[in-house]
Amino acid sequence: MSLVLTNNSEAASRIAPATRERVLKVIRETGYVADPLARSLLRQHNQILGIFTYEPVFPAGSADFYHPFLQGIEACAESLGCDLLLFTSAPVTDGTRRIFHENNRLRLADGCVLLGRETPREELTRLVREGHAFVSVGRRDDVDIDGTAPARVPCVGADYAGATSELARRAVALGHRRIAYAGSGEGVESAVDRLGGLRAVAQDVLHERSAGRDPADLLAALLAAGVTAVFCELPADAVALHWAALACGLRVPEDLSLVGLGEEDGPGTLEPPLTCLRIPRREMGWQSVEVLVDVLHGTSDDHQRLLPCDLVPGQTLGPRQI
Repeated sequence: MSLVLTNNSEAASRIAPATRERVLKVIRETGYVADPLARSLLRQHNQILGIFTYEPVFPAGSADFYHPFLQGIEACAESLGCDLLLFTSAPVTDGTRRIFHENNRLRLADGCVLLGRETPREELTRLVREGHAFVSVGRRDDVDIDGTAPARVPCVGADYAGATSELARRAVALGHRRIAYAGSGEGVESAVDRLGGLRAVAQDVLHERSAGRDPADLLAALLAAGVTAVFCELPADAVALHWAALACGLRVPEDLSLVGLGEEDGPGTLEPPLTCLRIPRREMGWQSVEVLVDVLHGTSDDHQRLLPCDLVPGQTLGPRQI
């Protein structure tokens, strides 16, 4: 659809005439038009949008976590007639890529989309202080610029707190009173939001850190504490606990309920299917470009968006057994 709307010779050569006509028919029936303001404003710039990744994301296979984000970014940029520039020259310092270095070329692009689970606070602060046009994929806390008033960081994130709270309400309604959170629950905003969403609903939350722990040992600690439902920050931890529970002769969810606060990495990794969250990754990528256009031209006062997560019912959250 975006290629048809672009209406140039390259687009015409890439689309079959019959397909093009079907798209035009839908456009006529729905009255859809591309955002003329965004496209006209972008023509005042180079029409180059940058992508900076704090973690390796290329090449991105169809099952790769970052692939839907990149699809959304590409599709929205294409609909606006923009090119994408991937910044790859940034050095790795202390295991993390850094935007600012002696060969920084950030200004080659009109603005930049940032991808990565963790973004160094000092880099976000400098980006805001120096007036760079950027948007982070993922919610980011405010930064302190001059020691007086915090500055908001442009971002498009998933509403982990709201989705986790909804799953917690379901667990409580099923009779679970002793609920555990397995994961860091701190540092990166997505982890803080997940734990906060659970604690906003559940009265008695046991926080167990899962990083580097043997699943059997973690399971033993949870059972000793009387836990009947476990909310796992990483779906992989839920899968590991599932297999550890089966090895102990336990049933899921009859004896222990498990919830993943994200998506499984691949299909068919767990049976019964995991109760989890589906992150709107493609839409987050698309809207990050929309927010970047707003940042570039000041067409909106709100440069932060939180998108709802879908709840995947699965079969690993069940009634508490008395």
